[in-house]
Amino acid sequence: MKKLFIRSTVIAAILSTGIQAAEVSVLDKTLNPASNFLAYTEFELSGEPLAEALGLDLDILDPMEANAPTAFDFLAGIESYEFSEEAMYALNYQSQMGIHLANGPLNQKRGGSLTALTKRINKMAKAVGLDNKELAANMYLLSMPYLSGKPEFINKPDVTTSPGESLKIKTNQGNVKTVTTLVPAYSKDYKSLAWNTASFDRTLNPAAIGGIFLKEVMWSQDFLGGMHVTQSDEEVEAKSDKMDQDGKHSLGVSAADGMNGMILTEMSIDKLLIMQQQLGFNGKKLGVKFAPDYDPAKGPVWFANKVSVKQGDKNGVNSIKSLKVTNATSTLRDSWQMLWPVSEFFAFTDQRLANTAQNPAMLAVFDGSPFAAAPKVNIDNDSNNDIIANDAFSLANNVSNLVFKNISSLHFNKQNGTFITEYKNSKQGNQVNTYDAAYTIVALSIYQRAKDALPVGYASADSGAVNLKTRAGKQALSMIKAQADFILKQLVNDKGLVADGLTLGKTLKIASDTSLETQFATIRGLVAAFLATNDEKYKQAARKIYLSVEKHMFDKKIDTWATVPGKATIHTPYTEAAISGGLREAILHLKNEEGENVPSLEVQALTDRYVSWFTTVIKGGMQLAEPLGDTGEVQTKGRQSTDTDEDGIHQIIAAGGQFGTAPTMANKARVK
Repeated sequence: MKKLFIRSTVIAAILSTGIQAAEVSVLDKTLNPASNFLAYTEFELSGEPLAEALGLDLDILDPMEANAPTAFDFLAGIESYEFSEEAMYALNYQSQMGIHLANGPLNQKRGGSLTALTKRINKMAKAVGLDNKELAANMYLLSMPYLSGKPEFINKPDVTTSPGESLKIKTNQGNVKTVTTLVPAYSKDYKSLAWNTASFDRTLNPAAIGGIFLKEVMWSQDFLGGMHVTQSDEEVEAKSDKMDQDGKHSLGVSAADGMNGMILTEMSIDKLLIMQQQLGFNGKKLGVKFAPDYDPAKGPVWFANKVSVKQGDKNGVNSIKSLKVTNATSTLRDSWQMLWPVSEFFAFTDQRLANTAQNPAMLAVFDGSPFAAAPKVNIDNDSNNDIIANDAFSLANNVSNLVFKNISSLHFNKQNGTFITEYKNSKQGNQVNTYDAAYTIVALSIYQRAKDALPVGYASADSGAVNLKTRAGKQALSMIKAQADFILKQLVNDKGLVADGLTLGKTLKIASDTSLETQFATIRGLVAAFLATNDEKYKQAARKIYLSVEKHMFDKKIDTWATVPGKATIHTPYTEAAISGGLREAILHLKNEEGENVPSLEVQALTDRYVSWFTTVIKGGMQLAEPLGDTGEVQTKGRQSTDTDEDGIHQIIAAGGQFGTAPTMANKARVK
């Protein structure tokens, strides 16, 4: 019998209203990049962007002053946002859970040595004005992640310390104290932060690739969306795509952030190259070529659900020795989890002449140095002449086209107007998973915006100065509308809750389960449909579902929602992704407007729900460990505490496992 890691955390604060403390028991610590980084992407969007949208001046936030100016501001603007970022670095820079960038296709073109990669990193550092001595030592940069692994360290982290600074902190329990901090060696040298390699499932999975790819591109857009004065490191708006060539300015909103953006972009390009060159599958063989004129009617090519990696050891780090398909199925989850990030990357790297609204800072990144520019035929006004190429934009264009056409052809049931879970043995299945269908709406909305040159990333609800109204964009909107209509017609029950799915046939067999994650994923998808089509009925439907969730699923005893109030609910990162995303959309788009007074839709009521859920579930156990620094956790001189900020989340060296645990999210927890 497999031994599970069990950790129970009881929320310390029992409110005076009689609300009981919730118990969060971690049942499985395994990290799957697919679910973890979908959740952390929603956390990012529900972080600083959400707090700022509600009027918060981000400059007044201080990680060393917990719950100020309000508990919501701190949870969103600090913890949700920073947990999202640090987990990405734990996988991409420290874990060793995947193929090393030195052995990826970009570095192979440069000779394939560690020396070649070092030269490349130095070039990127120069582009952002960073002294490369400021980079952490022994970064293990990943080209491709594996399917899963336990985020427990294989060796004891190096806790040798150097002096820090004197800080006045206010903890989550309201205690104010002055501490002298120490800086552990592991925060500057990642050699001792490798994960337990015996736990790795050495499989390539499109959803797992897409999960971390999404985190990479979301942060890359943030980090490389502006420039800075090289000497002072002061962020400035890019006035032109040549401004970084004036000897005064450098790429990136700061040198450090710009460098992370560079590395993450390099990783993203590597993923797309491997997908384009090695992972195309036609049911018989891998490595099938596909081009921008891809037509699934002439023979579908897709990304198989599981491709086993025979791992090699080149340059003393992980490499791909050979690949073998172990599950040939094309799944909807794999498809939408790839379409979302590659669409974001398409917009980030967009050099099309018709997109006159593109951010000059982003154009400067892809003008040939430090990243290759797209060939002219791929950025002109004729998409029919597009060719295969290896630059960032051409890769995004080619891969997004394949995934979009496969969603349309292999996974969309035109007769019923709904997305199907699997394409298997050359046949479309008959299962509809509501969660995946709803998130496919989200992914398609980003694809449509990217193709039509509308803002994405943090601005994916904003109007734009350009709207190209492309044929692909119109097709995406048509499928969005069809799927949203199907949900409203077939999947909402008499209580106003949404079924987890159904089976198509002569009669529809609707699932009886109405899980917590399905409700919030549906809210997320319907709001995306509303924003994409401007059809008010989707907004009103999302409102009704949220009010039904409040009526039937809010558990007063634990001060947050449960699938069945009074009983335990199993949470996964997919649950947290849906709650974070759905609740954010409710706060931004479903709240009461002038003349409306529905109590549950008041902004204060909605943000209170955010606080109670995040405090109870995320800080109560789903977040496995807390990194030092940006979330208020510090190592102190003369103190043995590994929870200095008193929020219930311990530092990585004391978060379970033989030697500690990385700051990632649990794969499964029971909340009751």
